Amino acid sequence: MLILADDLGYGDVRCYNPDAKVPTPNIDRLAREGMRFTDAHSPSTVCTPSRYGLMTGQMPFRVPGGGTVFTGVGGPSLITPGRLTLPAMLQQQGYVTAAVGKWHVGLTFRDSSGEPIKTSGVDAVRRVDFSRRIEGGPIDHGFDHFFGTACCPTTDWLYAFIDGDHIPTPPTSLLKRSTLPSHPYSEDCRLGLIAPDFEMQEVDTIFLQKSLEFIAEHARTSPQKPLFLFHATQAVHLPSFAGKDFRGKTEVGPHGDFLCQFDHIVGQLMQALDKHGLAENTLVILTSDNGPETTTVVHMRADHQHDGAKPWRGVKRDAWEGGHRLPLIVRWPGHVKPNTTSAELTSLTDIMATVAAITGAELDRDAAEDSLNMLPVLEGTANAPIRPYLLTQAFGGARTLSIRRGNWKYIDHRGSGGNNYEQGLMKPFALPDSAPEAPGQLYDLDTDPGETTNLYLQKPEIVKQLQTLLEQTQTTGRSRS
Repeated sequence: MLILADDLGYGDVRCYNPDAKVPTPNIDRLAREGMRFTDAHSPSTVCTPSRYGLMTGQMPFRVPGGGTVFTGVGGPSLITPGRLTLPAMLQQQGYVTAAVGKWHVGLTFRDSSGEPIKTSGVDAVRRVDFSRRIEGGPIDHGFDHFFGTACCPTTDWLYAFIDGDHIPTPPTSLLKRSTLPSHPYSEDCRLGLIAPDFEMQEVDTIFLQKSLEFIAEHARTSPQKPLFLFHATQAVHLPSFAGKDFRGKTEVGPHGDFLCQFDHIVGQLMQALDKHGLAENTLVILTSDNGPETTTVVHMRADHQHDGAKPWRGVKRDAWEGGHRLPLIVRWPGHVKPNTTSAELTSLTDIMATVAAITGAELDRDAAEDSLNMLPVLEGTANAPIRPYLLTQAFGGARTLSIRRGNWKYIDHRGSGGNNYEQGLMKPFALPDSAPEAPGQLYDLDTDPGETTNLYLQKPEIVKQLQTLLEQTQTTGRSRS
């Protein structure tokens, strides 16, 4: 089971940040029962490309549009036909595969004449012929079952649930934002079309119920077959709309309540595995798609002294650590030693090769090009670092790449690569540029984990080595040997 949070920061979880203001007992318990990674990263600092990397084991900058963030009915899928995905690989190994929640890797809607919709916005949603099959979604990329949304569930123009490859209840009216909560964490709802059965504040409640039903039904009807469940939450992406059972549950405002609900979701999924006798034979992975959102971090710091990016510099979209260093927890009874911590450098792209090793799947050379097998780390048998270097991309996609080798991190551009620190919300968090004339950035994370001192001009030989390695991996199209 793979649980993917949205915009959950390293500092949002108690077992990573003791100063986090929202208790996360279920996530903390998962960490006590498994392995907690402290140097895990998303392939990108925003959602669509990160999810592509997770699903394919390939860095998103390698494909056309690999820096795109889809909205509404945007597409087509970043995953090309024939590209092996994590669920398709598991299908080939005899798994039943189910996805619940946010897809956001692109898909194709068509209008009444059969033409694909190639634009976004509310007018694009109005043009969709909802009687037609949706193409390029989870069902076309290895999932037997899907219930969820095209993009960000409560943000992106189309407020309707997809069941399989159709929307059974299409949107019929314009969203009335006046009926929704108004607070600093509620401003992200685009004025889209909404279906009559789409409850904006209960989306994660509905997703959880669907996953619980999948688990129960599988245990009842196909207990002899292995199950892969991918549960991708709305939480804790803005707007922070906690369900009715969680509003006011914490003393840390609406976003704190949303964090509380996410922890509850984790607990309920774990209880379901216990209830149906699946826990002892199930690998559970919990992680996030990128760092915490700008608005969330700014207001949570000011209002509640909670820092979702702590202890790192940067947030979602940024090339600095706060944009892509993530919580990653793995529980696997009998294989992963409980209450362990790993400082192994790893990426979400590595999940595919690791699962392939666990299930005995073979990865061809033209699949999972940036995925490395972390099974020896999980089983405690690794006697040397597995990943020789790490690639990440910021909001600018292929124009904003970074490479990490050991303690050295090279950022192949100036600035954050994502957010504007010269004005607006993020200006108070701008740090002095220690090498303003340098065309890139070099940091020693061992001595400077906060990325405050750019050593680009002081260490030209290291800059050259990392530039050459970055160019090499771009030329060869892979980082897996």
